[in-house]
Amino acid sequence: MTRKETVVQTALTWIQLILSLALIAAILVHPAKGMGLGSMGGTAQIFGSQKGAESGLNKITGGLAVLWAIVAILLSSPLIK
Repeated sequence: MTRKETVVQTALTWIQLILSLALIAAILVHPAKGMGLGSMGGTAQIFGSQKGAESGLNKITGGLAVLWAIVAILLSSPLIK
């Protein structure tokens, strides 16, 4: 493995770790059907309404999930190894 490949793999691993933590956090703040972590913090005030909050969190969570999947595919790619 060349030095460049090692640097790319290390960078992607750190990005994967950060995306994983962000995705976990985004899922935990989602509004729940019952009382849970999603009911804490008043997210409706940030986005304007409860429906807006849920829509915004859905977009953020979906975007993080797509980025996470892309990085996972890149990490398993033979181009990096």
